[in-house]
Amino acid sequence: MTRLLKSFTLLLMRERFYRPVTTMGAMAWSQARMASTGAGSLTRYDESEVTTDWQKKLTPEQYYITREKGTELPFSGIYLNSTEKGTYHCVCCGSPLFSSEKKYNSGTGWPSFYEAHGAQGGDESNTNVLRRLDNSLGSTGTEVICKECDAHLGHVFDDGPPPTGQRFCINSVALTFKPS
Repeated sequence: MTRLLKSFTLLLMRERFYRPVTTMGAMAWSQARMASTGAGSLTRYDESEVTTDWQKKLTPEQYYITREKGTELPFSGIYLNSTEKGTYHCVCCGSPLFSSEKKYNSGTGWPSFYEAHGAQGGDESNTNVLRRLDNSLGSTGTEVICKECDAHLGHVFDDGPPPTGQRFCINSVALTFKPS
């Protein structure tokens, strides 16, 4: 609970500093964020070549979350309470990421999964997710990104349920759902 409150406080502080996406264009949002943090693109692509394509394909909110490493507000995501059977895919490239069979209610405010789609025990080599060290909020965490397109999905924590002990906390905006 303490970690959730700390994360929420940091999110609110960050949201106060930045204007909402709806009042400024995604490119201006990107430039403001990079100027304030001194951060450039961490993707393997030349950002100038692909930024325009992502902006055309995604809504401003999807762009902010997946391409600019944003976070949706807790308890606001469309897939938070979804219990339908199927597979969750990357909103950017369509790669399968998580199965509804591995989804659970963590009480944190974001859709949570204890294992990525295609994982076999602790082996995630056959999944479409990658883990990346993240120090963006002042504390060390593990970011979850799409292996195919580098989209920011959310974060993973070591406080999940058995059998993995993992909690993939994923933004609904970064996902599309395909029923089985």
